[in-house]
Amino acid sequence: MTDSARPAPEPAQAAAAPAAAVKAKPPALEDRPFEEFVPQLLLPALSREVEAYGGPAPVLSFEQGPMPVVGSPCWMVLGALPGERRFWLCFTAADISAAKTLAVSEGGGTPSLLESFLIDERKITLALIVSRLVQRLNGQKWLGPN
Repeated sequence: MTDSARPAPEPAQAAAAPAAAVKAKPPALEDRPFEEFVPQLLLPALSREVEAYGGPAPVLSFEQGPMPVVGSPCWMVLGALPGERRFWLCFTAADISAAKTLAVSEGGGTPSLLESFLIDERKITLALIVSRLVQRLNGQKWLGPN
């Protein structure tokens, strides 16, 4: 049978073939529920990155409580490093895209200042949170051979 004698594929069959070839994209890590994302993904990734940067392993926890300085309720990643260095990454809502603040304290004192954290970013990802937090801690001269 020649090409001209073959019947043309029906439009429905032709459209179905490419659609079937495209695989469904797995959901992004950041689409996981907040209460799973932070303890299962963010805390381990943050710990690994701090250690890879040359810092000591941080003691990390995740809890809900009063935000440092202002006392409003929030979700927090609490971190502690040797030398009584502590930090608080606060989320105003149970969502990684919610407004975030950062507080730091050295020598066991209480923080007196809240800093906005990742306020200009359109898309918040695990890698972005980790890299910017580690960058900020290194700015404090808390990591590596500073």
